[in-house]
Amino acid sequence: MSAAEDFSDADESGLSDELDQFVTFVVGGETFAVDMNPVQEIIRVPETVRVPLSPPAMTGLANLRGRILPIVSLRHIFGLDAAEVSDASRAVVIDIGQPMGFLVDRVSSVIEIDGQELETTARLGKSVDIGLLKGVIRQSGKNTMIMVLDCQAIMNHEFVASDLSGADSLLNEAFLDDDYDDEDDDNSEETQLVSFVTDEQEYAIPIADVKEIVQMPERITAVPRAAAHMLGLMNLREQVLPLIDIRTLFELRKKSPDEKSRVIVLASEGKPMGVVVDSVNEVLRVPNRSVEPMVPVMTRDATLSEITGICRLNDGKRLVSVLDTARIFSSERIKESLAMVEEDIMQDDNTVFATDDDADDDSQVVVFRLADEEYAVPINSVQEIVRIPDELIHVPKAPAFLEGVINLRGMVLPVVDLRTQLGLAYAERTDRHRIIVFVIHGVRTGFIVDQVSEVLRLPPDCVEPSPKIPGEHGDFFSGMANLSKSKRMLQMIRPERLIDQVSSTGAAEA
Repeated sequence: MSAAEDFSDADESGLSDELDQFVTFVVGGETFAVDMNPVQEIIRVPETVRVPLSPPAMTGLANLRGRILPIVSLRHIFGLDAAEVSDASRAVVIDIGQPMGFLVDRVSSVIEIDGQELETTARLGKSVDIGLLKGVIRQSGKNTMIMVLDCQAIMNHEFVASDLSGADSLLNEAFLDDDYDDEDDDNSEETQLVSFVTDEQEYAIPIADVKEIVQMPERITAVPRAAAHMLGLMNLREQVLPLIDIRTLFELRKKSPDEKSRVIVLASEGKPMGVVVDSVNEVLRVPNRSVEPMVPVMTRDATLSEITGICRLNDGKRLVSVLDTARIFSSERIKESLAMVEEDIMQDDNTVFATDDDADDDSQVVVFRLADEEYAVPINSVQEIVRIPDELIHVPKAPAFLEGVINLRGMVLPVVDLRTQLGLAYAERTDRHRIIVFVIHGVRTGFIVDQVSEVLRLPPDCVEPSPKIPGEHGDFFSGMANLSKSKRMLQMIRPERLIDQVSSTGAAEA
């Protein structure tokens, strides 16, 4: 007989001949207990990733041996002041239809009790708030009482929108990746994501939903009567683009945009919106099975949650929250803000509201830096953008520009130092360096650049033919993009010529 059955079935006297086990722990100087049966394990407090719009009691998500574990603060639930995590702090992992970690100050012991030491909540009357309790343990020979928590009641109280009734299916769907079938077509496919950082947390958006990525404008026009998350309007190629502050939208710490901030341009039903983020990280190509669906308890309102999944990378050590563009646009807060902005814009006959259709003839490019110059390549030639690993395998007697090879998800990828290939001075590696992976005519090659800055749509009339440059690198460039308003010149590179030279040089060396 379980402890839960003791409390629900015992008469008012709580008499029972059975012995049951409970885990006892301390929160804010008081001792509490939970039934031992649903306790899966007790762990040191792991590092967590915060989830926007999650209930205040949710401290974040942790990686527990490759599985996602929500962590809940009992101090917050009990209305106590927050305390620093110490060496004694623990997370008690309890299965309440899905694993949940309950953060406690310290774990005391595991005790065994009989029915005479159990007091049902009915005996407590109105002396205490019994909403979160199953009962009280009165230990023989001791004056202390231990309150037994009802974890399910706690979840129902704190996570109103959650539905844990489908425990088995939810657990299998969201946590047990052992159930995946490697031969399933859906799981073998990959998802391409643009990752970015906001408030020191990493998020991602499917690359198909990203129209372009641009730098923060020098001037932002404020919108009267706008919601707090509406940062203002910017001029994007003579068209008006509303800007949403994702920090305010996700109720994160406030911070003004700076030189590292970027605007990710999204669009729905032809209407674009710029999302302001702290910085853009990289383009990720990940297997679909690495993206686990978000469970309902992690959001205040599951129907309006902008986060639909968590991407597990580096064996679960890196967790990336995946946003759903459709849900962002369908949020009542966003719809009201965009409607208000459009109404204000339409009152000015000289203002053009940008639409996704306006960019049909534009050329979308990835912009990166080498030394002090900016270069661009067509986005359809870029497979992904990844960080430089700590070590590259160097190839004996390879050309000087061939930095080495890396293992990219089981594939051998040659990596070229683009500075060296273009005759520029070598630069020491920094955190901003990236590898741009091209696939041309079935040939996959990575090129190291100093920094990937943005994705742009270039109007055709801004691209001019490149001047004739003598020498072996003369045909590397297809044109120059003259962005006169921002006083920028982008050198347009032909990726196929870069790969052709790598292939021909490699063949000659062989």
